[in-house]
Amino acid sequence: MAMACRSSRSPSWYEFSDVAVARVPQLTSRGRITGQKLVGQWPRGLGLGLRVVGRGLSVRRGTSRRAIVRVRASFELAEHLHGLVVGVGVGLPCTVMECGDVVYRSTLPRQGFQITTPGVALTVLIVTYLWATPGVAPGFWDMFVLAPLENLFRPVFKKEDLSLGKKLGEGAFGTVFKASLSNKQLLKKDGPLVVKRANEYGAVEAWMNERVRRACRKSCADFVHGFLHETSSKGKEEFWLLWRYEGNATLADLMANRDFPYNVEELILGPRKGEDLPRGPERQNRIVRSIMRQILSALAQLHATGIVHRDIKPQNIIFSEETKSFKIIDLGAAADLRVGINYIPKEFLLDPRYSAPEQYIMSTQTPSAPPAIIAAALSPVLWQMNLPDRFDIYSAGLIYLQMAFPNLRTDSGLISFNRQFKRRDYDLVKWRSLVEGKPNQDIMQGFEILDLDDGVGWELVQDMLRFKGRKRISANAALAHPYFERAGFLGLSVMQRLRLNLLRGSQQDNQGVYWVTSLMAKSGTDSVGGFTEAQLQNIREKEPVTKGSVRRNAMAQALRLQRKAARTIAATVDEIQKGDVVKRVNWWNRWQN
Repeated sequence: MAMACRSSRSPSWYEFSDVAVARVPQLTSRGRITGQKLVGQWPRGLGLGLRVVGRGLSVRRGTSRRAIVRVRASFELAEHLHGLVVGVGVGLPCTVMECGDVVYRSTLPRQGFQITTPGVALTVLIVTYLWATPGVAPGFWDMFVLAPLENLFRPVFKKEDLSLGKKLGEGAFGTVFKASLSNKQLLKKDGPLVVKRANEYGAVEAWMNERVRRACRKSCADFVHGFLHETSSKGKEEFWLLWRYEGNATLADLMANRDFPYNVEELILGPRKGEDLPRGPERQNRIVRSIMRQILSALAQLHATGIVHRDIKPQNIIFSEETKSFKIIDLGAAADLRVGINYIPKEFLLDPRYSAPEQYIMSTQTPSAPPAIIAAALSPVLWQMNLPDRFDIYSAGLIYLQMAFPNLRTDSGLISFNRQFKRRDYDLVKWRSLVEGKPNQDIMQGFEILDLDDGVGWELVQDMLRFKGRKRISANAALAHPYFERAGFLGLSVMQRLRLNLLRGSQQDNQGVYWVTSLMAKSGTDSVGGFTEAQLQNIREKEPVTKGSVRRNAMAQALRLQRKAARTIAATVDEIQKGDVVKRVNWWNRWQN
């Protein structure tokens, strides 16, 4: 409240003006009226007297504090009368509105914690960003808390602590053995181990496995430790990686069996526990659906922590005998996009049989990774701009097709499919129209599985094998797809059915969609992209394109091959003359176009 203090004509009085309310009982011994914060102050030990002067208050020296009680009633009466006059709006504008008091109080800082709408919105935005994929806040927690604690308590291994056994496999990046520990005290849980002697990318694979062990242990093989062996027979450093032995059967080994997928049913459910259905498409679909659910669940956990595998294939999916589930292995080609480990913008590591058409998980214009802290802070923006997890979804979609179509389980069958799929512009509808014209038992069996439950499996594989990565479905969205509903199409909601019907209508009636978008949607003249009368007449008189004979097509193919060979040889000779050794190594790439 505003207040002004001045001396009255009588030297024994102090007059206080513009006092709206003053609570007389709250006068303290220090001579301060505290009802409205500040009213007046006088020397200690002096008495006090009160009188009301208009809207003001006067204090007289020498009056005892007991006199306050006698004037309290008259003071409160005067204040009530004053409030009544102000309440009915009688008086000058500034007197009635108390504009000076309002302005004064509006400039004071507000006391205490207050929740505002902009503050809540900003807090929600910050929290959403910090926990958005691949997770800034979980990344800092993992980097500065979990990782140091793990390094403090994990055991230290050496090559002499391992007793190598049977050789399980060998690849371009290392050799895998079954082994055991000679010093049993290093691990609390005893049992056989899987040891990989990595020639390349050993440190990267150790980093990825440690990240996975802390963030999503159940999605990948149970990693124990990795260490560097400085001396070797070839004079090079070797990185040794240790996992617990969970089995040696990969999905590729199980798919090579003629009894697939029934052999997997026994592993997952046990012997004779899946015989409630007779052998056929429905039973096969149930087994394939269980496998795909486990693969997509593992991928969803990997992607949630910012890791893109880049080499998803049946050979890198192992069946764990302990957990009765499929797990992902071989993270040597994986990229940790939370901090930029093992990511180089213009380089890629992949298997051409299972890789997506784009080959790169992110744009080649993406700069190299900055320091880890900055990279982690910017990772959600980069992830949403590129959606790198869709690269693994394409590979999982090819695995789904292999499990449905027996003829695609061999390398030659898969390579033939990739060639046909590329020629049809990565359109599964066009590929289906091509292969359905050729009666084949394997093809018919595959489409019977995909067409069950009104074709929800066919819809899923189409969403996974889109040409553009941004249009592909994510792992979490695939797990929420109606294909994984136990009730099938009959258990879908109204919105799910509507979405599926719209998708089918737009995909199956390609000719109608083409007519609407490219012909009927145009109007006007050439200046606005429409048709003239002459162009409409040409469309009416246009004859359908007839296919050539077999002999004519064979001759055309031979001529195209001859021209391509001539161009390749000429280009190779020019490069040899110029001394371009780097390009000469990949001269065969021209045959793939």
